[in-house]
Amino acid sequence: MKIEISATARTLQGTGASRRLRRTGRIPAVVYGGEKDAAAIELDHKEVFYKLKNEAFHATILSLNLDGKAEQVLLRDYQMHPFRPVVMHVDFQRVNPKEKIHIKVPLHFANADIAPGVKLSAGIVSHIITEVDVACLPKDLPEFIEVDLANLAAGHSIHLSELKLGKGIELIPLTKGEDLAVATITIPRGAVEAAAAAEAAEAPEAKA
Repeated sequence: MKIEISATARTLQGTGASRRLRRTGRIPAVVYGGEKDAAAIELDHKEVFYKLKNEAFHATILSLNLDGKAEQVLLRDYQMHPFRPVVMHVDFQRVNPKEKIHIKVPLHFANADIAPGVKLSAGIVSHIITEVDVACLPKDLPEFIEVDLANLAAGHSIHLSELKLGKGIELIPLTKGEDLAVATITIPRGAVEAAAAAEAAEAPEAKA
């Protein structure tokens, strides 16, 4: 998926200039990294506000069109107003196609409805983590990593080491020896108590 965003160079800087910029529906931003100096830029607030709602915007190589010239960048940070739906500032990092990038990638959970722990034991799936730090070349960056729950039984968990990854993708926690649990299926307390009561009711009949 290719996501483009338009920007123009920002000449006036400082708190007052940024405040005036926001009043015109623009956002102060910066793009840095690579072999170029950091550059002050401005963006259209409406465009950025709605693109921030798109999960892929946070974990995809973006095409930043700066005054007619396209650069590959990553969204690195953004600040929102404390209580209003207003984007205050955005940071982008330039991408070198030959250097590995470190970025958080979302996890997408699939087949929960057919997991034995759900279908046979009336369990509930808990998503322990919903994103993971990865390292890879820009060309290998996945939009998301799928977590297949099709074989997950109640009381069991899926760990990072069990995930299927594309070529060239490293999970940062695993490189540190941290095989984190990603999802688990637990049986609700009420269901456990009901099962115990059913067993207790059947016990006298079995003895008889």
